[in-house]
Order: sequence, then C-alpha cells, then structure tokens
Amino acid sequence: MYFSPKYQETPKCVNKILSQPKPLCQNTPLGGKKPMDIVNLNDAEPFTTKDGSEIRELLAHRNSCIRAQSLAEARLPPGASTTAHYHPKTEEIYYITHGQGRMQIGEELREVRVGDAIAIPPGQVHQITNTGSDTLRLLCCCAPGYEHEDTVLVEE
Repeated sequence: MYFSPKYQETPKCVNKILSQPKPLCQNTPLGGKKPMDIVNLNDAEPFTTKDGSEIRELLAHRNSCIRAQSLAEARLPPGASTTAHYHPKTEEIYYITHGQGRMQIGEELREVRVGDAIAIPPGQVHQITNTGSDTLRLLCCCAPGYEHEDTVLVEE
C-alpha cells in the first residue's frame, strides 16, 4: 500500500479501516450480494443540496457499500452561486470537469477551471460561482459522506 513519504508508517486510522471486515455492496437481482457497486451519472437522480446546488449523488452510504465518504457531481448554471456555507465535520474536494468559476474559501478568492482540484477543510466558509457561459460541473468528494445536517449556511 502506498502512502506519502511524510508517513513513516501506516496511520493508525488506516490500519483500523483496513482491519475491519469489508462490507458487501447492494443486493443483486437474484438476491445475493455483490462485491462492487457502479452508478452511472446518467442514472443518478438530481436533488438540490442545502447550499442550493443541484447534485447527482454517485456513491455514498445511501446507495452503495461506501461508508466513510461520498462522491457526487454538482451543477451550477451560468451566473449562479452556491450559498456561502461550511461543514463542521466534513472535508471536501471539488474537481472541476466543465466550465469555469470563482472559488472562495474564507477570505481567499481564486479563479478555477477544468482540471482544478480544490481542497476545502472542515469549518471553512466556502462558495463557488459560475463565471462562464456554460454550466459549471464539478465532482464533490466528501469525507465523511455528505449530509444536509453537516451544512451550515452563512448569512451575508
């Protein structure tokens, strides 16, 4: 297993996860269990998160054997912004797949584009705005997995 050179040994939290029994994934049509879940973006039902973005949850505890994180695609139309918010417990990674925007974390404001990955630590107020003429699409990775209850909206 590979870890960053800054780790001299496997972190204890990783050892704990690796030592736990592996969960089986969703039921198969024949009533058995399968070792793999695959969700196609086109099959994921969109819903609106507490921050106002439209997302399609790809993998999370609600639809797969994944327990400690979630992966979703978010979409923002041209000119739209998420509501400024933070997550007390959750860290996020945004990965821009289409379009361009402006990302704000705390007081820092940066332009983002296709191929950019953005690290969002827990507790940091953040907001993304679509500054382009096309829909802004991004992958959102959350650990632990996304929950409305862990989203705190910030008054402007």
